[in-house]
Amino acid sequence: MTAHPFTDLTTVTAVGDGTFTATIDPVWTIGPKVHGGCMMAVCAAAAQQAIGSESELAPVAVSANYLNAPDPSEVQLTTTVRKHGRQVALVDVELSQNGRAAVSCAVTLGPLDAKPPRYQESLDVSYLPVEPPADAVPVTAGHSVGAIVHVAQGCEFLLDAATPFLLGEEGDPVNRMWLRPFADDETNPDTALLFALMAGDITPPVTMNQGHFGWTPTVQLTTYVRRRPAPGWLRVQASSTVVGETWFEEDHVILDSTGQVVVQSRQLAMLPRG
Repeated sequence: MTAHPFTDLTTVTAVGDGTFTATIDPVWTIGPKVHGGCMMAVCAAAAQQAIGSESELAPVAVSANYLNAPDPSEVQLTTTVRKHGRQVALVDVELSQNGRAAVSCAVTLGPLDAKPPRYQESLDVSYLPVEPPADAVPVTAGHSVGAIVHVAQGCEFLLDAATPFLLGEEGDPVNRMWLRPFADDETNPDTALLFALMAGDITPPVTMNQGHFGWTPTVQLTTYVRRRPAPGWLRVQASSTVVGETWFEEDHVILDSTGQVVVQSRQLAMLPRG
């Protein structure tokens, strides 16, 4: 792994006719399979290239349906530009591996907010300290979470010490954490934006706080990118309002170091069997 692993992940190479390739390192996995948010970021990178690298439009909404779980290796990205206007572009992206479709993604590109919001309600995640406190739990390769959530090795990743499953307890389906790309990735504003997009799928499943451990496959994920993140720590909260017999939704809200909302996401996922 290099000093800029997320830049490496989101570097796509054109091979002609709207098709690109990318190489996904094993660090960007959950267990043996590629992390869903990382695949979404790669699809967004391909969509940006499809409309032209000189375009000032950025991915503002990405909606992904997950068909299969690919292995870390080379993937192919097939793009179709549905619209390329001055304010909005729409690009469909299919990520596949060895001829098998893994992700079907619709990417909306447009201008990002830059000024302060006209209105923003009070958010629970805003009460987290801007920087991780001394008792925040680093998720490293040697940590029980890091042994499965390998993506934590490609960035700085700390969980709130009060997270119930870390304490061997059950509680509300809510996770809070701090996240930051490595310095060489953070200095590139386009990479930092794609990293924030990826982070809309970053936390361990909130259902772990309800005693449900195991693979919780994401079936559909939609992520909104509101603005470019300021340098510094991202504060992340993931939560669920309904945990059913089969399904649960998981929402992420992500603030940058200035307190601005940079990412919002919602996914529909399945509880572990048994």
